[in-house]
Amino acid sequence: MKKAFIFPGQASQYVGMGEDLYNSYDVCRNIFDKANEIMGIDLKKICFNGPEEELKKTYITQPAIFVHSMAVYEVLKGKNILPDLAAGHSLGEYSALTAAGSLSFKDGLKLVKRRGELMYEAGVEKPGTMAAVIGMTPEKVYELCDSVKEFGVIQPANFNSPGQIALSGDIEAVKKAIDKAKELGAKRAVELVVSGAFHSPLMEAAQEGLKAVLEETQINDAAIPIYSNVEAKPVQDKDNIRDLLYRQLTSPVLWQKSVENMINDGAEAFYEIGPGKVLKGLLKRIDRSVPCFEVGTVENINNLEE
Repeated sequence: MKKAFIFPGQASQYVGMGEDLYNSYDVCRNIFDKANEIMGIDLKKICFNGPEEELKKTYITQPAIFVHSMAVYEVLKGKNILPDLAAGHSLGEYSALTAAGSLSFKDGLKLVKRRGELMYEAGVEKPGTMAAVIGMTPEKVYELCDSVKEFGVIQPANFNSPGQIALSGDIEAVKKAIDKAKELGAKRAVELVVSGAFHSPLMEAAQEGLKAVLEETQINDAAIPIYSNVEAKPVQDKDNIRDLLYRQLTSPVLWQKSVENMINDGAEAFYEIGPGKVLKGLLKRIDRSVPCFEVGTVENINNLEE
């Protein structure tokens, strides 16, 4: 059976994440302890004990989810449960690339840490927000963005599943879009709790900062196809990977298309590697016929083995 590993992004974090893994597996202890050294903070303590406000800060959230995902991946690797292809949602793309050997754990974590800092700083420098729009087609969402662009920058940020698309941009433009969404057929439109307008042109300062770090980082060819957020197509070439990670910060996440392409390319079972089950929920809306196993806890891992 062709296995696809999918790695979650921001908003999948929760206080207590990873503690059971740390207490159960030597490989997870090593990963969390190594992460503390690389980060120069007690990331493990924030993951296990919070406070939630601290864990929700972009520059903490992103490394926390990455480390949790890599801890789970190492346990599965030890049990010879390995992917044939992979993808990650936004930040999760770094987890997927690390699992595929394109990045070392140390370099992956350093990149994710810097990415979180840069995105947070860009959000302070150019305040923006995001909104989830439910029940609209992509065409209607573009029409909605066009109808409020006089109020500032706005664009689709995440094409998550049929009828679930996130917008990102200037605060006034996004608020106007929320007000107008129902007129154009949306079932619901709600503002998201984020520290900036991710995957929009308001992240250009972060993108330039990330470019410098990407150029200094060793990136290898990926051992398996990774379906990129920017193009939703498989990539393995290291130079393409570097370019796609750079473009990702200001481009929409084509998640639905990525998953559809993975299924078309033979993925028969999906495994959500990391905290939460957000991606499992999206997969159900994209294609109910393909199973997805959430793998973020010791209990999940034990269930897999049964």
